[in-house]
Amino acid sequence: MKQENRKDEIIQTATKLFKKKGYSAVTMRDIAKEMGIKAASLYNHINSKQDILTTIIISLAKEYTEGIEIIKLSENNSIEKLKQIIALHVKITTQNANGMASLNNDWMHLEEQLEYYLMLRTNYESDFREIIIRGIENNEITKSNPDIILFSILSTLRSLYLWIPKKDILNPNKLALDLSSILINGIKK
Repeated sequence: MKQENRKDEIIQTATKLFKKKGYSAVTMRDIAKEMGIKAASLYNHINSKQDILTTIIISLAKEYTEGIEIIKLSENNSIEKLKQIIALHVKITTQNANGMASLNNDWMHLEEQLEYYLMLRTNYESDFREIIIRGIENNEITKSNPDIILFSILSTLRSLYLWIPKKDILNPNKLALDLSSILINGIKK
């Protein structure tokens, strides 16, 4: 097996275990056992459990940051941008629900990359808030506290990783449309 494929396999196995047990409860031996190999073999492909966590969290955080940057710079109005952000979350979560568990629950265990991750998260939330503020200023979004709007939408989007794997048949595009309708338009008839 190629070195990179084995590394990816280790990361995917660890990601599942991190979601199931939490980062702190998983050992390198647990990862090796799940893969049916000796723990020492893992170190031919990775340096540490911390490196695995860093790879998972930073890659997802970058994917969100890069995605929202493209959305923010687009010519779309604020409502369309919010719909694109919701679709971004659905896409990333459906592709990596296990990794999202680490992003949401284990980020505080990052060591050397913690400050970098926090910077990415802060920038993401700032861009998201800015889109909401522009929407309020342009009379596209009701005058309300932008932080409450941000919190309300992000709370739902950040918990998708818990809900999505429980759905056998899921159309990510339809989910993004339905979520957009509810999160942006509300449930009032």
